[in-house]
Amino acid sequence: MSKKIGSERVSRRGLLHSAASFGAVALATPALAQTAIESLIAAPRRGAWDDQFDAKGSSRTVAAVATNNPVLGSHAPVNIQQAIMNYQTIVANGGWPEVNPAQTLRLGVVDPLVPQVRQRLMISGDLPQSAGMSAAFDSYVDGAVKRFQARHGLPADGVMGEFTVKAMNVSAATRLHQLETNLVRLQSMSGDLGRRYVMVNIPAAYIEAVENDRVALRNTAVVGKIDRPTHVINSKIYEVILNPYWTAPRSIVEKDIVPLMRKDPTYLTRNNIRLFDGNGNEVAPETVDWNAPKAPNLMFRQDPGKINAMASTKINFHNPHNEYMHDTPQQGLFNKLMRFESSGCIRAQNVRDLTTWLLRETPGWERQNMERVIASRVNTPIKLAEEVPIYIVYISAWSAADGIVQFRDDIYQMDGATELALQTTTGVEQSAGPISEEDFLPQ
Repeated sequence: MSKKIGSERVSRRGLLHSAASFGAVALATPALAQTAIESLIAAPRRGAWDDQFDAKGSSRTVAAVATNNPVLGSHAPVNIQQAIMNYQTIVANGGWPEVNPAQTLRLGVVDPLVPQVRQRLMISGDLPQSAGMSAAFDSYVDGAVKRFQARHGLPADGVMGEFTVKAMNVSAATRLHQLETNLVRLQSMSGDLGRRYVMVNIPAAYIEAVENDRVALRNTAVVGKIDRPTHVINSKIYEVILNPYWTAPRSIVEKDIVPLMRKDPTYLTRNNIRLFDGNGNEVAPETVDWNAPKAPNLMFRQDPGKINAMASTKINFHNPHNEYMHDTPQQGLFNKLMRFESSGCIRAQNVRDLTTWLLRETPGWERQNMERVIASRVNTPIKLAEEVPIYIVYISAWSAADGIVQFRDDIYQMDGATELALQTTTGVEQSAGPISEEDFLPQ
């Protein structure tokens, strides 16, 4: 992403805390909402919104959202255009009602607000009209909420918690604008992307390995935070390094490592980070003045090993930003709802699966051999026999070939609607260590 996020922006976390105090908004009357539902159910452009819906097997409903249809490709603009037509119909019929429950709604609860939840989910196509308007949060509503959550990148637990309610209360007009904004992005990526390619979707914080227009692998990722963003770029992966050295970028040396050394002079030694001058000579940390006005003009390099910031693997692609994909010793980060914590580089969960896929056409690098080298802790660069295209994109709304419309938070505030950046980040935990940067060093 070439656009630099200015420091003048208000803190996102501060905005989120203030957003939590917003009051309830007047709800559409049941009669009007039901009229809108009936219009939408009968609309010829509605599409297969309730495809594969099964109230008795909500796991199937969630699985239908997580398909092997890629986000990008020649059909992506057509798919999102169909979604735009559907959402234009929703907006023309008055949108959907807001839902502001006084209690947490979940399976088994009976509450006067449940009918409005049903209306909301019927209008967006997550709940069939045949489910009726009961005040009971039954298995139909549970399955519909899980489907909604999966479409919005939320944990599909069926519980109407804070994040789910906020996502439901984004207006239909705002969602329509989000789709229209992303249509332009998808149109720019609708050409021939290659037989095999890797896509990193920044707002979704995941990686797709695509082969012959089908997703072969989908890996959870951690990407750049708003003030140190991952850049949008089209490039090619040319190298995998097993047991990589990690060289700290100058920005991390200045912002993070030097202050840590002032507090704890053993920090570098404990983390197997060595210093080298311009001639390649090692410099002892105790000979450096860590209180000097400027950080030392030295290379900070971490040896391979379990606590290496990139752990077992580094994946290089051509780019001017010194960004790359890599493993991490901090595997717990992948379990977090919001995974925007790096300085621009991309951490990949189950990176060895991705590496195996990348090296499949490079002779001699089957999984067993790769694991043997990793166990040796020997730094081993591997050039790919054929470079694999990589597309790092910013797609916050899309609809794949299955017709299921997906939305994600506008983490970098690129979509032009403030509320899109505020749905799922209230109370985000700080990283459990001294640096929440791209190449998180353990304490």
